[in-house]
Amino acid sequence: MNSMQMLKKEINLVEKMIRKDVATEATVKNLYEHIFKSNGKKIRSRLNLISSSLDRNKNKIHRIRLAAIIELLHTATLVHDDVVDDSSIRRGNRSVNNIWSNAHGVLIGDYIYSKAFMYMVDIGNQQILQELSNATNDISQGELIQLDAINNKEITLNKLKKISYFKTGRLFEASAKTGAILAGANKKYIENISKCAKNIGILFQIKDDLLDYSANLQTGKPQFQDLKEGKITYPFFYAYKNANNKQKEILINSLGNKKVQTLKILELIEKLNGIKKTEELAKQFYKNAIIFAKEIHNIEVQKEMIELTNTAFNREK
Repeated sequence: MNSMQMLKKEINLVEKMIRKDVATEATVKNLYEHIFKSNGKKIRSRLNLISSSLDRNKNKIHRIRLAAIIELLHTATLVHDDVVDDSSIRRGNRSVNNIWSNAHGVLIGDYIYSKAFMYMVDIGNQQILQELSNATNDISQGELIQLDAINNKEITLNKLKKISYFKTGRLFEASAKTGAILAGANKKYIENISKCAKNIGILFQIKDDLLDYSANLQTGKPQFQDLKEGKITYPFFYAYKNANNKQKEILINSLGNKKVQTLKILELIEKLNGIKKTEELAKQFYKNAIIFAKEIHNIEVQKEMIELTNTAFNREK
């Protein structure tokens, strides 16, 4: 069995573990099953399994458990995000808050978080617990920083990058780092795979921002959602910087406007190089990720990290 087949088998085991040990209470069970009926991309748990794969037979059950923790933490943040953003769609399905209520979304998100931390205790590794605790704290900070950025036309590029790191890059980084720690890897391996993952995560967020401004209906979420929520993301940021006063007024009036003429705004953002500049930024983080991937001396892991970087860069949904 080659490494790709092994990885697929391990992902299946992760999915089985996620569906284990769910409370028998009907409300909890129904909510939980609804959230996990769509498998998602599992790119973070995949990253974690790649990072810990130096010896697949070492700590086998903990490798699966750790990848399940990563997926649980990620899913909990998505459920909470849907409440904050009042999103009606998640992974092509109606969101928890749309079917039930915001209260259900908050509480089932908390339940999923607590399940992740119970699994962390089972692993019993202080370094892993510390890294994942720090990461969840940073993710929460990222969400709060983004709230301050809504409708903020004065936001800087550095602040946007910080949001991208905290919101997405941080869990990618922690996924790789904890996998490497579990594998008992040396300092250089941990450093290179963590930095590679961090850049993949930020790249992933930049691509998310680009996809929000695309006419592609296959993304699994409503198009132009960020714009309608008043979120200034990279395409808008770059376009606004290049706009004249009249164009700036049009762009500002579109922020948070649920009835905005999205195709006209998209044309304006493209005209002002918002899409092009964001694509250039994505390429920069892509190159950074590849540089760190090539510093990983385990050829199999290096190959898989490069493939993951390519997947993040080329994805259309």
